[in-house]
Amino acid sequence: MRAGRVAGAEHEHGREGGDGNRDGGGVTHAHGDHEGGLSGHDSDTGTGSGPRVDISELVRVRARHPEAIAEAAARRVRRPLLNDAGRLMIVAADHPARGALGVGDRKFAMANRAELLERLCLALSRPGVDGVLATADILDDLLLLGALEGKVVMGSMNRGGLQGAGFELDDRFTGHRAEDIERLRFDAGKLLLRIDYDDPGSLTTLESTARAIDDMAARRLPLFVEPFISRRTDEGRLKNDLSAEAVIKSIAISSGLGGTSAYTWLKLPVTENPDDMAQVMETSTLPAVLLGGEVGDDQDGAYEKWRGALQLPTVRGLVVGRSLLYPPDGDVAAAVDTAVGLL
Repeated sequence: MRAGRVAGAEHEHGREGGDGNRDGGGVTHAHGDHEGGLSGHDSDTGTGSGPRVDISELVRVRARHPEAIAEAAARRVRRPLLNDAGRLMIVAADHPARGALGVGDRKFAMANRAELLERLCLALSRPGVDGVLATADILDDLLLLGALEGKVVMGSMNRGGLQGAGFELDDRFTGHRAEDIERLRFDAGKLLLRIDYDDPGSLTTLESTARAIDDMAARRLPLFVEPFISRRTDEGRLKNDLSAEAVIKSIAISSGLGGTSAYTWLKLPVTENPDDMAQVMETSTLPAVLLGGEVGDDQDGAYEKWRGALQLPTVRGLVVGRSLLYPPDGDVAAAVDTAVGLL
């Protein structure tokens, strides 16, 4: 990757004050020098050879030229949702907005924004990675970094169900709205739907999900629904039920929401027993992607689970986050490349 000039905001708004003599090496983008990306240089971040993000430069543009985000979104080069093979490989990073910052035994692994952005830029630069799922703050950063050119961009819609909160299942739509996704020329939305038969908050989320499906379909925008049957443990912690019976029910419920299912996709876990996936996926004709979730130290075991489920006719790809961005051995590039190879 070559260092380049600051484009986009700098070209349109010029340098201000004492910044006029500033050097060109600043925030790195992941795909070389193209219009709209902030400049920088390569470095070894401990995640494989990848870009370094200069937070001070990123904040400077945010503070002086907030309109640069909308401008970057307006000129972003788009692409079809699916690649030529009809597959989809998305890296997910919408966890922090729900207060879910931990990975394995690292309680605040995702709390370092510069490191997260570096890992995302590296993942997005790997061959076969189609795009990213994230909340507005992260997608805005990636727009300024120029990392979203020619990528599928998915906005995360409901992040109100904060991890560990008493109201966790009353998962309000605090993220992207359908009109935001349309205005920013993003390509899809995603929402989380956890259903606890004993928690009234689930009903509110069910109804809000149905309306979000309608709003997205009215704009002909795909919406990825991530459903779970969930229960609270004796300690009060929320746990998703990954039994075949529970996943079948979650698919049946979520597939029937809204006035049309034309633009609805499912984002589903692999069941506790991967051999049950063939039966589980018979529940709906909606296209689906597999989610990653926490895989612990058994990265190879997770790959094998995904490999088997990816052979099923309704499964079109993967949407994986922490297990690829924070793999046990620290090698983001290798983890991403292995996942891409499964497709």
